[in-house]
Amino acid sequence: MKLSELRSGKPAIVDHIQSSQAKEALVKRLAAMGIIPGKPIQVLRKAWFGGPLHIRVGSITEIAIRRQEANMVEVRYL
Repeated sequence: MKLSELRSGKPAIVDHIQSSQAKEALVKRLAAMGIIPGKPIQVLRKAWFGGPLHIRVGSITEIAIRRQEANMVEVRYL
């Protein structure tokens, strides 16, 4: 399932990140924020009207990402 589809408060693990040659820089940016395969992740809040997601990566890092970026991240439940 995609990160953008994950219910708020449900813990999951990053399975993989869908990438294409055109989006390779975005994949590197996600990795710099800690979104890498095998890492725990949790959606804390979802903004209305297709706005950004507030997520926790690992145990302490909290970031906001756009839904387009969240659609690239495949996750699985723990």
